[in-house]
Amino acid sequence: MTAAPGGSETVTRAFRVAYDGREYAGFQRQPHARTVADELLEALAEHGLVERGDGSTHATPPGYAAAGRTDAGVSAVAQTVAFEAPTWLTPRAFNGHLPGSVRVWAAADVEDGFHATHDAVRRTYRYHLYAPAADAAGADGPAASARRDPEHAIDDDRFRAALARFDGERDFHNLTTDETGTVRDLDARATREGDALVVELSADGFPRALVRRVVAAVRAVGRGTADLAWIDRLLAAEPVSGRRGVGPAPPEPLVLWDVAYPDASFAVDREAAESARVAFGERHRDARHAAAATGAVRDRLCSAIDGE
Repeated sequence: MTAAPGGSETVTRAFRVAYDGREYAGFQRQPHARTVADELLEALAEHGLVERGDGSTHATPPGYAAAGRTDAGVSAVAQTVAFEAPTWLTPRAFNGHLPGSVRVWAAADVEDGFHATHDAVRRTYRYHLYAPAADAAGADGPAASARRDPEHAIDDDRFRAALARFDGERDFHNLTTDETGTVRDLDARATREGDALVVELSADGFPRALVRRVVAAVRAVGRGTADLAWIDRLLAAEPVSGRRGVGPAPPEPLVLWDVAYPDASFAVDREAAESARVAFGERHRDARHAAAATGAVRDRLCSAIDGE
């Protein structure tokens, strides 16, 4: 523990940050675009901890780093930022100058020299894929969803067989634009939750857009528009480009779910976590209201078609 100018004591503190990424151009600061990092640094400026800047020119506190650089539209529940902070900067204090779309909810005091990027040993993402089961029985629920949205219907067995191809240590050079760091030991699994398949991918690190390209490839097999041989081709040593490659799935269903550090024990700030739960509950409610309206229009059109 050290003393900051003005006499306040400081520690190296890591914060867990949840955010709704749909309205941001990603996490990392960039010119002429609003990012999650901008919100965090602006809050620190409001607290008088860093000099205020403009856009990507905000100053950062000593030791500042983040666990990952999520893309535009991607959300998080356990993004982690760490820096030298005054002891009074708790999650609830941090939230005092943050919008409802960005909430800090836990913290851990860590050793000096801790680096939120380099000290992470495991990162986990979850992709919430809308994928009604193609073989579901019954007139309501998933079967009805598959009938209304046949282009999104998924054969679960094909989907899981394709996902299993990505499990283990692989060279993912055909599934990212990165030229280095493409060999990763990936844990891949999927859980059905109603009309959704929740795809969970964990590794020590992820090349650019790897998660979304894996989801897109597996979805193509689950829909029957590609086969397992294509997955094997994507994982082969030979480059794949052009129309035989795979583009990334949309970013909005993706969440940075967890980041593991061997020597950090995060304490949940109950007041901050509750404020985050309320804020995200309101955003979820608003999204469901919008979805209900568009779903009603879709259902009316389905009825009109069936009635012909």
